[in-house]
Order: sequence, then C-alpha cells, then structure tokens
Amino acid sequence: MTIEEIEAACDASRPLDFSRHAMEAPELSLRAMFHPSGFPAEVRTNSADVLTLYDEMWGMCENEFNTEAIRVDVHVVESDSTECPPALSTHTMQHTMVFMADANNYGVAHFGRNETQMRISQAALRHKLYVQGYFLETAAAVHIRTRYMTCVHAACIALNGRGVLLCGDAGAGKSTLSYACARAGWTYVTDDGSNLLNGDSDRTVIGNCHKVRFRPTATELFPELDGQELAPHTVGKPSIEMATATFPNIACARTAQVDFIVFLNRRSGESPRLVSYREDVARYYMRQVHAPLDLLAVQYQAIERLLSVPILELHYSDLDWAVRRLETLTREGR
Repeated sequence: MTIEEIEAACDASRPLDFSRHAMEAPELSLRAMFHPSGFPAEVRTNSADVLTLYDEMWGMCENEFNTEAIRVDVHVVESDSTECPPALSTHTMQHTMVFMADANNYGVAHFGRNETQMRISQAALRHKLYVQGYFLETAAAVHIRTRYMTCVHAACIALNGRGVLLCGDAGAGKSTLSYACARAGWTYVTDDGSNLLNGDSDRTVIGNCHKVRFRPTATELFPELDGQELAPHTVGKPSIEMATATFPNIACARTAQVDFIVFLNRRSGESPRLVSYREDVARYYMRQVHAPLDLLAVQYQAIERLLSVPILELHYSDLDWAVRRLETLTREGR
C-alpha cells in the first residue's frame, strides 16, 4: 500500500492487517489423509478439486506403514490462462528438490522435513492428467522413493508365485510385455517403478498395480487401447495411461517376490533366446536412483538383495514368443 492509502485507512479508523504478505500463497483451509503405496500423507490445500484428484489417485490405498506422515501443501492460485503449462524442469540441491514448469506452477520437496510445497494454477487444474502426472503424484513419491523405498526402473509380473523383474531403457518394451503377460494369465504388479522397502531382508517389490502406461504405438498390438487420451509423463514421452480396473480379466497384486531379473532386448535381426546377463551392468543400471547421499548406502543394500537372483537377457521380436519363454522360465527355472 502507498502512504496515501495508509493515511486514508487511518483517517477512516479502518484497521490494516499485514500479517500475510501480498506475495504469500493462499492459506490452506482444507486437508485430508491419504496413503500412497501404503504410507501416510497429509494433503493441505485451498482447493476442493485438488482433494478430488488425490482421491482418484490414492483413495483405494490403505494405511500399511506406521511412518511419519508426508506433508503435501498445494496452493492453488488464480489464472486467466486456459493453456496447459509446459513440462517440468527438475533440479536437486542436497536435501532439496525443485521442480518447475513456469512462474505459477512449481514445487519444492524438502527431504529432511519430509514435506513438499507446491504452487499450481487454475490453468493446470483444467488439465487433469497433466497436474496429476507432473505435480500431485510427484509430491509424495519423491519422499517415498528416497526415505522409505528404493525404486528400480523395471516392470514386475508374477506367475505361479514366481516374480520376474523386466528391466530396460525407456521404450524397451517393459509395459508392453508386462501387459501381454497379464493378458495371458500372469499377475500384474507394475509396468515401471518396482519398489523395495529400505532396510528389509527379502526381495519383495511393491508396485502400482492400479494403472499401466503405454507408448502410443501400443495400439498396433492392443486394439482395446485405440482412442485413449495421451497423458504427460515426468520421464519420457506422453503415453496412454489406463486403469487396470478397466481390464476385468487381468489379475493384479501390489507385491511380488522377485525370482528372476530379465533385461529386454528387442533388436531386430537377432535370433530369439534367453541368455545370462552381466551382473555389473545390472548393478549400475539399478543404482541410477535419486536420493540424498546419506541414503544411497541403504538403497544400494536393497539393490544387492535383488542381484542375488539369476540375471538374464531376453532377445525377442515376437511378443507371443516372449510371453511363452518367460512362462518356461518360471516353470523350469531356466
């Protein structure tokens, strides 16, 4: 306020309140508890729409772990724009992660304080898949996948109680093969992030069995995906994101014990085969985790538990052949 405006307020005996600065984000009057991956997370916001979106994402998750609640603050600000904000740029500085799309859409995750604070615009909220994929999901996931779990970039499926971890770069075919196996009677656990509990003693992975993501080209293999909306993804290109509940014949489970690690190789012109793979490469592939330095040792221990199982490489071009070969692996162990 100008001095003239303050004088006018004083002349009118009108009290002025400067307890909140004009640059501060809106107050958070709404709150709710959710349990992403079974971990408690308290969401505070000024928007009922945010709680609705979180309920869609995490409403089916139950409380499984007695840990300190992650705090997620979501400040929604006014915006005249109708355009979807750009993709995120992410930066890490010791125990802080900053992710930013533009001046009205950004967040800061404080690992030491177990909290994430975000500012998002009304424009972002108009684009549901964008705000869920880029902001709302990330807010708790960055804490769960550092403090409590180690995330391996791999799909996980299981058959007759034996779990197979499918590894590979983006576009290697993890989602496609895991979904093809699920259609063939396997249990679907996750198509991307396979999480191990830090400090545990077994090889049980926890995944998000409630959804599966495909590259747009997957419609050529699975006609049921045709016409689905593309969703942004924090890593890689936009994808088709589907709830597994829309596929009634697919069996899902949140966890599986890993018995085999399989790296996918779809290079054309090579004969189909399943062969032993290098442990050193597998170790470095899995160590590409994102965590503060003081937590890396714990995460590396979790990875070493996984590396105690057979590590293989699957060369294939025919999807049906790959499914059958993996079935043989779980049945015969080779």
